[in-house]
Amino acid sequence: MQAKMPEQNKILGITMGCPAGVGPEVILKAFSRRPEWVLNPSAVVIGDMAVLRRASSAMGVDFPLVPWTPGMEPASGSINVFEATGLDPDAVPWGGPNRESGMASYQYVVKGIELCKKGVLSGLATAPISKTGLRMADVRYPGHTEILADMTGTVSYAMMMAGSRLKVILVTIHCALKDVPGKISREQIVEKIRLASQALSRDLGLESAKIAVAGLNPHAGEGGIMGDEEELIIAPAVEQARKLGMDVSGPFPPDTVFYNAAQGAFDAVICQYHDQGLIPFKLLHFRDGVNVTLGLPFVRTSVDHGTAYDIAGKNIAHSESMEAAVDLAVKMIRNRSHQAVGRK
Repeated sequence: MQAKMPEQNKILGITMGCPAGVGPEVILKAFSRRPEWVLNPSAVVIGDMAVLRRASSAMGVDFPLVPWTPGMEPASGSINVFEATGLDPDAVPWGGPNRESGMASYQYVVKGIELCKKGVLSGLATAPISKTGLRMADVRYPGHTEILADMTGTVSYAMMMAGSRLKVILVTIHCALKDVPGKISREQIVEKIRLASQALSRDLGLESAKIAVAGLNPHAGEGGIMGDEEELIIAPAVEQARKLGMDVSGPFPPDTVFYNAAQGAFDAVICQYHDQGLIPFKLLHFRDGVNVTLGLPFVRTSVDHGTAYDIAGKNIAHSESMEAAVDLAVKMIRNRSHQAVGRK
């Protein structure tokens, strides 16, 4: 069962990510490139004031940062910060995770989820965290998705990478390539198609979304010559989803389906494994891609990059992915709000 959420407002939470990574910097750069976020604030940063000031100093700018607490209207002309930690920046030096940075990263996400569950926030856009840092802090979750799913009671969820030209949804995510054939199933593929169809319609406003499903093997198996997963698993899943009313087709050869989707033939592609989808996606959307978690009771988007410890504190990180994550989250929140109003 999925947890039922209370009525939501329209404030977005932006979690700061690992304090030792580029999260604080890309957040500040995103605000500086998008002054309307400050002048007409609809988002608050969940993080640490001292760490944000350190990033601001490294960038050579003086950002107006003001404290925000639940129940307050975000103040205009400033970046509103919910201070979930009070770190000494010297304890979380740039360039790598430690126990303090891992625990802080976790606390930002937990606080954001709690505020969404209470209806204070309507969604989250998350800056990157470190799996190593979480482990150093003895946090039992490997990453954002598992924290979000567990704390909201979400059993069925999926990862969608979204860009203006291509959107991909993954059936399997972080597993060895040799394990992929044994991990895909008809039920799993149908559920990923359902989650994708729901998100494209409800969250992105596409009334008649067309979904393609990629095969697992070269040439989509070519009639069983190069593998039988298409005939035994993937094609039956596509047919079942079609019977349930979804506009889905495939399986298509992986070497052509992404080109056709990028040209507008399909609104999204269901991919069987991680690199099958992320290689073409990052070729097109390396800087402006957005990671979206489907199936949650509230909106969650994220940057499509890691903590980038090698460049943290050097004022060279790009903020396009954070800007795109916030823009997409706001769009999804508005679409959900409009649909909710329409049902009343």
